[in-house]
Amino acid sequence: MEFTLPVYHEPDFSQAMFVHSPDVNTEQVIKDGVAPDNFHGTSMFPEYFKINGEWKLAEDSRMDCCVVIRENGKLEVIELRNLKIGDRVILGRTDHAEEGIFLHNSGFTVAEEINEKFLFRAGRSRETAFSKDYDSLYHLLLHEKEFGYIVWVMGPACAFDADSRNAMSQLICNGYAHGLLAGNALATHDLEAAYFGTALGQDIYTQESKPNGHYHHIELINRVRRSGSIRKFIDENQINNGIIASCIRREIPIVLTGSIRDDGPLPEVIADVYQGQDAMRNIIRKATTVICLATQLHTIATGNMTPCFRVVNGKVRPLYIYSVDISEFALNKLSDRGSLTATSIVTNVQDFVVMVSNGLQKIEEKPFQSCW
Repeated sequence: MEFTLPVYHEPDFSQAMFVHSPDVNTEQVIKDGVAPDNFHGTSMFPEYFKINGEWKLAEDSRMDCCVVIRENGKLEVIELRNLKIGDRVILGRTDHAEEGIFLHNSGFTVAEEINEKFLFRAGRSRETAFSKDYDSLYHLLLHEKEFGYIVWVMGPACAFDADSRNAMSQLICNGYAHGLLAGNALATHDLEAAYFGTALGQDIYTQESKPNGHYHHIELINRVRRSGSIRKFIDENQINNGIIASCIRREIPIVLTGSIRDDGPLPEVIADVYQGQDAMRNIIRKATTVICLATQLHTIATGNMTPCFRVVNGKVRPLYIYSVDISEFALNKLSDRGSLTATSIVTNVQDFVVMVSNGLQKIEEKPFQSCW
């Protein structure tokens, strides 16, 4: 199975509906963080705006934002809270060229859809066959390793199992990760596993509870805080395994965003949710493939700031997003929030990571190398 990026077909702007469409209307912001009435809210799809008779694509888009026209004519997609006095915001609530706005939701070549009105297993559930999804993902990741930017969004479950920690570390060390988004828990329990051999006090291989093991995660947090940073803690204690240490070793950017229930937290955890969201988006701006593993809130947050396309070297290509969870409810929440192009896989994320690592090694026909 050879991977080829789908070809993007932009709208035919010679059609009458585009030729006769008016230019967009705009209005300036008069109060920081407040959009004008009738502002246009963006979607996950490519959107074009007619400015001075020319249709322009808002290249770096995301859901539920405003579009601002800069003095140089560039379109910038901005969260409402980040609007500044004087910003020229595009207005309009239609998206079929009536107001100089066009939402293009059919730009990529896709197979013809089945037109049957009644189908068994049309949704994605624990009964769905995912073999083709795994094979497609393997070849996508091989492509993205060389030509893309792979971002993993991870919950703590991957750190609770020895095999999944090792597999994720191998993926990171062999070029299959370019960014990591997570919370306090993933980093805490992964470092706990590296330092104590446990996660939440249980041995990560045997699942045996250790004496006073319930202290391990807060003891770990305290020791990292004493060191002053995760990197210093890793260096001081010569940590040579796990997800976080592998990212540090390979200089993979990590964004850790906190929640109201966090212990500690670790020094690098961003406590302000909007600062955290901005930091996450700075990573997502580069992403061409996003894989979300068993973290409902981080997955939905990431999905909301991830469009279905990316402009790379002047060309529009798909942005792939995968959501993996044992809970069908958690996966459905992502699509319910508007991330309609995500591929969902219902499985244990620990097994998923191991399968992906093994599958890629089989295709590469060589074992993965360690970071150390």
